[in-house]
Amino acid sequence: MARRVTRGEIWMVDLGMTAKPRPCLILSVPFGDDEKAVVTYVARTTQRHGWRFEIEHDAPNFLPGVFDAQNIGTVPAVKLMRLLARLPADKLAEVEAAVQRWLGFA
Repeated sequence: MARRVTRGEIWMVDLGMTAKPRPCLILSVPFGDDEKAVVTYVARTTQRHGWRFEIEHDAPNFLPGVFDAQNIGTVPAVKLMRLLARLPADKLAEVEAAVQRWLGFA
């Protein structure tokens, strides 16, 4: 049975051989039992560049960092390693706005 994942949660995600596991914010809505068990994420990094698509995230139990709206992807739910936290709604809205700008939706 696939994991139940909620939009706005931060999970440690195994990003495969080309990238190390890292915290990722889940952007997709929950999938149904008869749908693909995949999630779309935006990665969090401690490397800050001050770029317009970075949203700062400072929280307890995390090193200072950013969500990088240019680093989005989709992985099978089995790649989710553990739930780390839930992002507050106002910060989630900031990340959503940055992703929309990056993709040309806003």
